[in-house]
Amino acid sequence: MAQDERVLATILEIFRHNPQRKFRVNQLERMSSRDHIKFAELVKALTFLEQEKQIVTDGNGEYQLASVDTEITGIFRANEKGFGFVRIDDEENADDIFVGPDNTMLALDSDHVRVKIIANGNPWNGKGPEGKVIEILERGVETLVGEFHPLTDVQVKLSGFCGYVISSNKKFKNYKIYTPVDGITPQMGDMVKVSISQYPTEDMPENMQGAILETIGNKNDPGVDIMSIVAAHDIRTEWPEDAMKQANEIPDHIEQGELDNRVDIRDQPAVTIDGDDSKDFDDAVVLWKLPNGNYHLGVHIADVAHYVKENSPLDKEAYQRGNSTYLVDRVIPMLPFRLSNGICSINEGVDRLVLSCDMEITPEGKRVAYDIHPSVMRSHGRLTYNKVNEALTKPASELEEKYAKLQPMLKEMASLHEALYNQRHDRGAIDFEEPEAKIIVDEKGKPVDIVLHNRGTAEKMIESFMLLANETVAEAFFKKHVPFLYRVHETPDAERIQSFFEFVSALGLNIKADPNDVKPIDLQKVVTKTLGTPEEAVVQMVMLRSLKQAHYSDEPLGHFGIAAEFYTHFTSPIRRYSDLMVHRMIHEYTDSNLSEDTQKHFGPILPDVAEQTSTQERKSIDTEREVNDLKMTEFMSDHVGEHFDAVISSVTSFGMFIQLPNTVEGLIHISNLTDDFYNFDEKTLTLTGRGTHRQFKIGMPLKVTLINANVEQHQLDFEIYDPNAPKKEHNDRGMHRPRRRDDRFGRGSRNRDGNRGGHKSRNSRDNRGRRRYK
Repeated sequence: MAQDERVLATILEIFRHNPQRKFRVNQLERMSSRDHIKFAELVKALTFLEQEKQIVTDGNGEYQLASVDTEITGIFRANEKGFGFVRIDDEENADDIFVGPDNTMLALDSDHVRVKIIANGNPWNGKGPEGKVIEILERGVETLVGEFHPLTDVQVKLSGFCGYVISSNKKFKNYKIYTPVDGITPQMGDMVKVSISQYPTEDMPENMQGAILETIGNKNDPGVDIMSIVAAHDIRTEWPEDAMKQANEIPDHIEQGELDNRVDIRDQPAVTIDGDDSKDFDDAVVLWKLPNGNYHLGVHIADVAHYVKENSPLDKEAYQRGNSTYLVDRVIPMLPFRLSNGICSINEGVDRLVLSCDMEITPEGKRVAYDIHPSVMRSHGRLTYNKVNEALTKPASELEEKYAKLQPMLKEMASLHEALYNQRHDRGAIDFEEPEAKIIVDEKGKPVDIVLHNRGTAEKMIESFMLLANETVAEAFFKKHVPFLYRVHETPDAERIQSFFEFVSALGLNIKADPNDVKPIDLQKVVTKTLGTPEEAVVQMVMLRSLKQAHYSDEPLGHFGIAAEFYTHFTSPIRRYSDLMVHRMIHEYTDSNLSEDTQKHFGPILPDVAEQTSTQERKSIDTEREVNDLKMTEFMSDHVGEHFDAVISSVTSFGMFIQLPNTVEGLIHISNLTDDFYNFDEKTLTLTGRGTHRQFKIGMPLKVTLINANVEQHQLDFEIYDPNAPKKEHNDRGMHRPRRRDDRFGRGSRNRDGNRGGHKSRNSRDNRGRRRYK
């Protein structure tokens, strides 16, 4: 029999929020009367819910929620309002478990917990299951960064604590972390890192204890804001003494004995092509036409493994760091600058040791031969992307002498790039084009501008060459049947792809593909269909969120995003430990002639290397993203009350994220949509007004007003700009006070942030963007 889903949802909610209570029909009738449910509809719904085993009856006219005793484990994600969600272990597509404020057992964000399900999900309104934390299995956070607040002398004497720390992490800002007098004693306003020794208890639910590990600096000093974020993410900044000693003992020039067993390519016109402000150069390229009409492409990569030997102090520190971290005003390098900017950097006009990947490629872009070997080279030019792009379009007479001399080779490179791009496109590689935002800061770290940069042919050309070298190295050592480290990007989950297909179908795109057997070319066709249309950016954005995140593995799982069967990271050993490891294996396998002992050595350690490099990469991405969010919020804080053009970048149950042309993102909270009551449709990702039927969807252009910029929490709040609306009252910062609505923000949806506000820069939320999958 047909059922009214609104009635079913309403009645089941009564039971879900009173799981132990028994109800008679007349009680349920009274409780549902405000929802205008008729008695006949109620009885019909109760019969259906009993058949579906959602509720049970005692046979005497009383009904109760069906017993739920399931226990699961997962990671607790706290909300600053007291509730939270648990993401089930190893169940990526399972509904998150909502945990109410009274059922958290004082669990903190990121804790590994055991949860008892107290109410199943409500399939008729989309709300997920609810649970109660019954055990905290492992604490997720052991250190926090925050501001130190000293106690008075009397308080110090009575308590034995010198003060307390309030974390800058909004998930922990409601807790005071008291620090003992026998440790480091900072000054008022200092940012510190504290190691937690005691977590909240029933007697002290909002207090913790811990020891101060380091003082980062006063919160008002330049650069302390960034270094506080760095410390919070456990990014290593200090060099161990033995690592620095090793670095300083490495000669700053090549010695004669180091040239043995290397191919001398110093006469080849190899060049580096990088950004204007780059200082470490780990890749060089050279190209010429062969007599048979094919191209010879040489990709030469700094031979860092020659200097950083396995298990040496430098190697151990590089392993811990995993990669370099690039922030708006500084770089936290994986290797000391003596190496990264010195002997390991392919600087113009000096001899450098490299690992070479020489490839023969047809004019159509097919690689027909390759050779991977150690070399010694000399850069014939430190070129920049901007000037190479000019050299590809301007006559030689208008170029600097260096670029005019190299122009023929550069134009051949551009032609080869086009052929390589077509080859990747034909096999189904998914290529996203989006502007890159660079935050400009002054000498005090204050953001003064956000500059957009669109990649030109030079940038794309170098990317094509690096991709091909990475594929070539991966394929070469796979065919040797030896343990190796791969960069992998697995096939996306069918459920997420199905949701994506449903989304694009709602836009009028006809997709003929099986979500259970999706191929890269299926998604590429979607991108191609939307090129140059208003939906282009929207479709790419939603598609990126449907893909998995690339990572490192000792298994050749393939790379979905670039449609490559074999792929590794070989081209950046100065800034990525994965590449350094790949270089080390190339050397060892070559020197030992693939000996069984060498294979037995690398086989057992590669899983740990893959896990460590993947983990550290995520840490760096999160750190870079948070610093960008901070500086973008700080930049926008001077523009509160101003109006902007924007595009809706994401729609959730609690509002919609919008993006400005400068890539800054913020939230229009649902409480600031005051003209109607809006319903969220998770399938179409839309908000629709009940009365006006006004609809908001991803990609829709809007005119917005910035009403709040919370620099401390990196949050931006906007509202829709209506020039005809009456002028609103402002608070003391010149911001509109947002209206608040007492709702629970679709707690069962995949969007778990019921909090207000929060902007994310381009490529940040969900680790979107090119770095996510390459």
